[in-house]
Amino acid sequence: MTDTPAPKPGKVLVPAEDLRTFSAALLEKGGLSAEHAATTADVFVWAALRGVDSHGIARVPAYLELISKGIANATPDIKVESTSPMAAVVDADRAPGPVALSAAADEAVKRARTGGIAAVGVRTTVHTGAIGYYVTKIAEQGLVGLGFVAGMPNMGYTSVKGAAVATSPLAIAVPAEDHAPLLLDMATATIALGKIRQAKASGTPLPEGAAATADGTPTTDPELAVMPLPLGGAKGSGMSLAFELLTSVLVGAPIFSSFHSDDPKGRKHRQNALLIALDPAAFGGTEGFTAAVDQTLTTLKGLPAADDAEGVFYPGERSSTVAAGRADKGIPVAPKVWRELNESAERLGVPVPKPVSA
Repeated sequence: MTDTPAPKPGKVLVPAEDLRTFSAALLEKGGLSAEHAATTADVFVWAALRGVDSHGIARVPAYLELISKGIANATPDIKVESTSPMAAVVDADRAPGPVALSAAADEAVKRARTGGIAAVGVRTTVHTGAIGYYVTKIAEQGLVGLGFVAGMPNMGYTSVKGAAVATSPLAIAVPAEDHAPLLLDMATATIALGKIRQAKASGTPLPEGAAATADGTPTTDPELAVMPLPLGGAKGSGMSLAFELLTSVLVGAPIFSSFHSDDPKGRKHRQNALLIALDPAAFGGTEGFTAAVDQTLTTLKGLPAADDAEGVFYPGERSSTVAAGRADKGIPVAPKVWRELNESAERLGVPVPKPVSA
């Protein structure tokens, strides 16, 4: 089943291709080159298609603001540094994350084709966007993709008062033959910051152990909550710290220690990342690997479902189904987001696409 549910009251449905063109036009008018605008828009639409609306079209106005304030560099001098055939660092020069990480994914695939495995770090980018997009790009080339991101501390750490580490995500994409790729895309936080804002707006209590006050005290009151708590307590906070070492420290651009220092520059927004590509051919053959992936996923889906379960799903399966439906019927856009996009369009002189329905 690939049908997209009817949009909630107030939402509009807009064809995916129209949203992609519209977003790219806004970003180009906002200062990005045509190529970089198209790349960034593609990441947003990919997320919106899969139902990850927090990283979808809603990000366009925010990115326009990042560019206008100079937080994101609209004309970055991106450089690839390397002393090894299977490793490289993309110096992003504060480029928007979709631009920098897309370049890193391409570089990882190219190098893995030769060496079987490649790791590409990204130094000093600005908001990476949906990290699942980049590992999916790698998987679409028949390779396994892994990604890690480290950002500004905005999450608690076990036994520490206040924000200590970042809600750093990880993503893994594994290609298959007959199934959609497996895509594990998760943060190290119990709940997203956006979910806390939504709960505050609606007055809905937060789940136990999901968020905390400014001093790190757990709370279910959305009015008091200012930061998420780590997933699994010490496990989530430990993973976040490890990702800081694997990304920021590895590429010589520490965020954690700089943020907690006395230097005000340490709190300047930035993110770092690491993408890894594995070529199954280097481990015994691509065809046998993807066939075994299919067998594994089929076996999982054939297991008896729990009585209250809708079915048995593997990571990325349901979002892939959502993407198929939205590609066919259109992408639902929330009223607030649609209003902000229209305001940006009027200010920048960009034509607004006509919704399928409203």
